[in-house]
Amino acid sequence: MSKKKILYDGKAKTIFEGPTLDTVIQYFKDDATANNAEKHSIINGKGVLNNSISDYLMQKLNEIGIPTHYIKKLNMREQLVRKVEIIPVEFVVRNIAAGSIVKRLGLKEGNVFSRPLIEHYLKKDELGDPLINEDHILNFQWSTRNELEEMQEYGLRINDFLRGLFFGIGLKLVDFKIEFGRYYSEDGNSILLLADEISPDNCRLWDIKTNKKMDKDLFRQELGGLKEAYQEVANRLGIIPEKKNYSSAKPEIVK
Repeated sequence: MSKKKILYDGKAKTIFEGPTLDTVIQYFKDDATANNAEKHSIINGKGVLNNSISDYLMQKLNEIGIPTHYIKKLNMREQLVRKVEIIPVEFVVRNIAAGSIVKRLGLKEGNVFSRPLIEHYLKKDELGDPLINEDHILNFQWSTRNELEEMQEYGLRINDFLRGLFFGIGLKLVDFKIEFGRYYSEDGNSILLLADEISPDNCRLWDIKTNKKMDKDLFRQELGGLKEAYQEVANRLGIIPEKKNYSSAKPEIVK
């Protein structure tokens, strides 16, 4: 594998310099983290599965007109994506009560919302990714009003599409987290693109018949079977990465 320069090393992915100035390479690691990395483990093969699932879902979103940073899958662990300036706001779209909102608002896990609920969080690990509102976003100029409205519209469109897709393979889309970035064209204009990934790491997925969890809550709640659940999601989507390529070996890098 050719040497690559690290641009950013995150909890679940490493971003490498791309072959052109407007691209980067996204490498999916086997690290599993929770509580802002206070809990950490290596799950062999997790990165391979997330790469394959996100590759499939990003292609589907591109096909329905959602602009994403995704270009192509390079190998079992890497994707070529457009280089973007990440907007420091995480959008969480919720269909069913689960996770932090249950504790914060005293809800019962599993309650179905009458309509999708969008929450905003500041993307800042050292602060614990705090909950913020639209006034925070606009006052601190993390995005413009037009960008915010566009991102929220994309979030609802993505939710509609993914709910139908997962329902078709026997899964409930409970909630999911997405991020956006600005892609700058040669003339200096910026285009909003869906960035990061979409996988069981940032989607809550429950089996329709049993409500069995098929996502990272298995790790957060120490229920076990995370790799097997991710593999089952991949199988239902028709994605079956070769198990012999599940090596967690990392590429040769230059710092």
